[in-house]
Amino acid sequence: MLQQAKQRIEQADFMVIGASAGFFAAAGLTYSGERFTQRFQPFIQRYGMRDMYSAAFYPLETEEEKWAYWAEHIWANRFEPSALPLYQQLFALMKDKNYFVITTNVDSQFAKAGFDPNKLFEVQGNYGELQCAKPCHSQVYDNETLVQKWRSQQKNCQIPTALVPKCPVCGGKMEIHLRIDHRFVETEQWHTAQQRYATFAEQTMQGNTVYLELGIGFNTPTIIRYPFEQMTYRNPQATLIRLNRDHPEGFAETAEFLALQDQK
Repeated sequence: MLQQAKQRIEQADFMVIGASAGFFAAAGLTYSGERFTQRFQPFIQRYGMRDMYSAAFYPLETEEEKWAYWAEHIWANRFEPSALPLYQQLFALMKDKNYFVITTNVDSQFAKAGFDPNKLFEVQGNYGELQCAKPCHSQVYDNETLVQKWRSQQKNCQIPTALVPKCPVCGGKMEIHLRIDHRFVETEQWHTAQQRYATFAEQTMQGNTVYLELGIGFNTPTIIRYPFEQMTYRNPQATLIRLNRDHPEGFAETAEFLALQDQK
């Protein structure tokens, strides 16, 4: 089956790559285990946090505590890691292909690995940006410098009050630019990326296309998983290749659908 997948990719006129949490975990950005316990020990001792996923929803009482936690979370997953080998290997495979990437991941690993930003749609936002919590306007703000200050001045799981971010327009609270609810800011750049992806996806209906689905489960299947299945069904020249350890199921396995789990 691996040989079939390789052959389909080599022959493809269009490559549509969809990636989610399972892919960044496979690349090494796990939210639990030693990667969590080694760097979040103060937060574990103070709050009983168990992993980065559940910690992101922990009801911290103050903004000073909230941003102290997020400083470490953002640094660990967005700014500290360079391009990981798995993403670099994928880019080496795709760089000469006619490709587009859609991802629910928010860690910028695709851009770090060399993928063209104009062929990348980060649907759910990015750890490296802040937005107004309301939101009162549709702009986002790079947070790397601020995150560095938070980390360097954090004490007892709190940042100084003077470093708590405030919206530059309304003076209200800020949030990380992540799609948590209806208040997610869809910037002009977000809409541009969405339109580029939609245009490319429509073009794939007319050619030999591979939809390469990487680590996508059922948290948000309507963003990538189900649309990839639908586009494969609509295009008789398309193949869906699904790499998924936990949820490989889908179409009956035919020439149009190849499901790959752990390949040792």
